[in-house]
Amino acid sequence: MSSADLLYSEVEEDLRTNVRRLLRDRCDWTDVLARCESDQPYDLDLWRTLADELGLAALLVPEELGGADAGARELAVVAEELGRSVAPVPFLGNVLTTAALVGCDASARIREILPQLADGSQLGTVATGLATPPHAPFPESVKAAGNELTGSASAVVDLDVADYVLVPARDADGPALYLVDTSVAGVTREPATPLDLTRRFGTLLLDGAVGERVAGGTGAAQVLRHAVTTAAGVLAAEQVGLAQHCLDTTVEYAKERTQFGRAIGSFQAVKHRLADLWTGVSTARAAARSAADQLAGGAAEAELATAIAQAYCSDLVVLAAEEHLQLHGGIGMTWEHPAHLYLGRAKSSQLSFGSAGQHRQRIGELVGLPPA
Repeated sequence: MSSADLLYSEVEEDLRTNVRRLLRDRCDWTDVLARCESDQPYDLDLWRTLADELGLAALLVPEELGGADAGARELAVVAEELGRSVAPVPFLGNVLTTAALVGCDASARIREILPQLADGSQLGTVATGLATPPHAPFPESVKAAGNELTGSASAVVDLDVADYVLVPARDADGPALYLVDTSVAGVTREPATPLDLTRRFGTLLLDGAVGERVAGGTGAAQVLRHAVTTAAGVLAAEQVGLAQHCLDTTVEYAKERTQFGRAIGSFQAVKHRLADLWTGVSTARAAARSAADQLAGGAAEAELATAIAQAYCSDLVVLAAEEHLQLHGGIGMTWEHPAHLYLGRAKSSQLSFGSAGQHRQRIGELVGLPPA
């Protein structure tokens, strides 16, 4: 694997500062919890502000199509901050959609849709199961006859709020991608009960829904794999941000909470758990930064770097969320404390884009290790 630049650039740090400032003002955990209990779990006003004022939805979009022409490194910085805040915004669906559409030939329809996704006025997602790893075979659950699609796709992230869905389907020529307006006849969306209250998914049902073919053949399969690989790499950065928040807030709590006349952070058992977690978060950050750097440079090792990041970060983030909850003691177990929001996001993300075991198996395949 080629050497990766794991350091944050000045531009990336400025981006982090701006995103963190906005989320601090607009995404307090009490607001997130209240929204989770409402019939509008997503904060679409916040997303439009992030997209329009900060240009975060346009990072992967070329400049000539209304985007920022940035890359996965900048996107990963944004993901870290969204993870720190468990922000209830349709970020992951946007990453999937823009990464996929940018990889397709720039048809008139794509040139029309991408600027709308970039400024946040329209929302999109890709009809691939949230638990599907990047190296999975092309989906077979939707068939296309002409431009009419029939079939279903389960666990589609951000489906409830999507204006457009990019649907992988099999047609007469093999694998293909169809862009579907969710308002057309024949489209049904069934929400699922999520583990993560801040990120929703659902089942897409298609019964003769009309879509526009935007990619076909081996090109369609490559576009889908690249989009899911990019999203998996970006998710690793989100997991790092969430884990860092859990570590930081637990350290602060351990300094303030007293037991037996002493701060609990002075007890050796607590110190060791926090030190182990710090080591884990630092390692996870290096893995996630490597994946972002390889994806941004279009390196041949990008898939391997992403698999390594997901194999490590997806388990580490759950450990961090569990330590966060447990070391906060009784208060951490209550609904009124945000610990459960972080645990829900951590566990959900652990299962997204493939399990750690699937990624470890893929690492072995990519480096030529014989199966156990």
